[in-house]
Amino acid sequence: MGPMGGDELNLIEKGANYGYPIVSEGDHYDHQPIPDHHTRPEFRAPVISWTPVISPAGFLIYTGTRFPDWTGDGFMGGLSSKSLVRIEFDGDTAREAERFDMGTRIREVEQCQDGAIWLLEDGRFGARGRLFQLVPVKPAE
Repeated sequence: MGPMGGDELNLIEKGANYGYPIVSEGDHYDHQPIPDHHTRPEFRAPVISWTPVISPAGFLIYTGTRFPDWTGDGFMGGLSSKSLVRIEFDGDTAREAERFDMGTRIREVEQCQDGAIWLLEDGRFGARGRLFQLVPVKPAE
């Protein structure tokens, strides 16, 4: 979760410096600008940044077989975006592949041993902190 705008997904590497608060893809909360990463090449730029923000919460790399097309993809909860974000990786690059509107703030994302994906609803703003299980839907015949 970053400053005002500019939530980031970074490829973590030993010795790398990601620059915040010297550089960012967002601005300070007092609306003062922060220089973008491209202005300071000594800092590692994010592989993905989100503006408007998603307010990331919880993250997993899916290793199950229940959703075979998603094996190796990342899943991140979104608080302000009220979503589940699927991220595809290709070597050192990544992209947002899908965003599932959950209609509620997603606080945590976990994978069960059977390959199901579990989501925990944030308990703020009148939500009840529900637990959701995602399972594949069998196509209609």
